[in-house]
Amino acid sequence: MKNIQVIDGAVNCVYDIFAATDQEFALIFPDGHDIAFIDEVFERGTEEADLNSAFEALWKRRVVKARAMGIHGQLFYELDEKKKFYPSRRDEEAENPGGYRLR
Repeated sequence: MKNIQVIDGAVNCVYDIFAATDQEFALIFPDGHDIAFIDEVFERGTEEADLNSAFEALWKRRVVKARAMGIHGQLFYELDEKKKFYPSRRDEEAENPGGYRLR
């Protein structure tokens, strides 16, 4: 199982973590990515029924943050302004507009 932290644009977002199977994780984070934006996940061409099924299962597996053994991916909702910081969709390669690293 891999842990996904959900970061939502809602004021009351609590940044929950959910456990995903390897197959579910691959649907959300293809090609070694660990950053995803929900609109891009659904625009990728994956069958919507498969994604809906994966998310339905995922939402049932919330992980208590204190017990999480790492975060393997971050899924953003309603935060399109963050896309420019993650052009490669890899957290370790995050950068400011202009191309210089954030870290």
